[in-house]
Amino acid sequence: MSDSPVITDVKVIPVTGYDSMLLNIAGAHSCFFSRVLLVITDSAGHSGVGEIPATQVVQKILQNAAPYLIGQKITRLNALVAELHQRDLRDEHPDMQPFPQARAWDLERHYNAVAAVEAALLDLMGQFLNEPVAELLGAGKQRDEVPVLGYLFYIADRQRADMPYQPGRQDQHPWYHLRHQQAMGIDEVVRLAEAAQDRYGFKDFKLKGGVQRGETEIETAIALKKRFPEARVTVDPNASWSLDQAITLCRGMGDVLSYVEDPCGAENGYSGRETLAEFKRATGLPVATNMIANDWRQLNHALQLNAIDIPLADPHFWTMRSAATIGQLCHEWRLTMGCHSNNHFDISLAMLAHLGASAPGDITSFDTHWIWQDGQYLTKEPLQIREGKISLPDKPGFGIELDWEKVEAANRLYNSLPVKDRDDTVPMQYLIDGWQFNPKQATLLR
Repeated sequence: MSDSPVITDVKVIPVTGYDSMLLNIAGAHSCFFSRVLLVITDSAGHSGVGEIPATQVVQKILQNAAPYLIGQKITRLNALVAELHQRDLRDEHPDMQPFPQARAWDLERHYNAVAAVEAALLDLMGQFLNEPVAELLGAGKQRDEVPVLGYLFYIADRQRADMPYQPGRQDQHPWYHLRHQQAMGIDEVVRLAEAAQDRYGFKDFKLKGGVQRGETEIETAIALKKRFPEARVTVDPNASWSLDQAITLCRGMGDVLSYVEDPCGAENGYSGRETLAEFKRATGLPVATNMIANDWRQLNHALQLNAIDIPLADPHFWTMRSAATIGQLCHEWRLTMGCHSNNHFDISLAMLAHLGASAPGDITSFDTHWIWQDGQYLTKEPLQIREGKISLPDKPGFGIELDWEKVEAANRLYNSLPVKDRDDTVPMQYLIDGWQFNPKQATLLR
């Protein structure tokens, strides 16, 4: 093997695209969503890229890391990621030590930054070795196609907000129009599912709950199962239901719900891990989570209590390699691996595809928001969802190439925003005056 290329340039590029007025427990999505691209170039002329959620904090961490990365060999990937992890916690966030006193929000931003560096270096390493990133993770590439689900939301009336939401296009597939139109009723959500299934071939569906009455959300899930009887259907109320409510709503629903994601959370002195364990015993339904097992210590406690069946290992928070390790653990411990998602561009689509391709054994269909952003490409040949699956490209690294003209346009849009960081309460207040977040109260129940 030839000498390792060294890092010659590091670019931190915030980018923005358009979103629909999707409802969730935190409020309503803005007309804009933002991400950060980390682009690392090496002396061989290759560029590796990672994509993560955008905040001012994460950009600062990455900008501080850039001088440290310049001149380093890309084959020091493991050491570089570990050193960045320790360096940032020690030098930039000394208040985070020891971990029990750390603020979870700041730690999340820290791990976002580490995930971006690791992803970009994995992309470079794959190109250097002429191997796909999936071969560099865990047990290596296990499959060529990764199943993903149709991620459905209730959509608010964008015309009630004085914000530049997109109107949707009627000269393309119906999905590209419907994803911008109000969808609050059961029939409207089923119509969304039909359009998404027709466009992407989905076999499975997930409904983002925590928005309306729990009974309405379960009725919506029932309607989806009736329309798509072969589909695995799930609902995610983001722990907004009480334990008693969750049991009442979901008991006897095994013929409708293949699993439930975070139906309840901490309450009355009991942790989310304890209430989910009780929910499982009372209903017999498998449980997925991206709320109560988000680091190794939390995962350990969740598994000791038999509280979860499907860890949703998001590579943007766990990092690619840690998420791949969860996939291996799930295989050995008879659990099922899944993947959490947030609004993202096509770089993240490639990241989750390679993660899923590296997971041994059975996996549940991965979450992805991509269908809500599809068409806003930042790569020249973006991966596609067909028959409910993403096929890995036969190329090294992530197998993607940035379209710099589009990246620059998305960066200009980001720079034009008066407020940079995400806040779902702002658009929500167009719908309900004075609305405030309450993690135990459905979004519209005010």
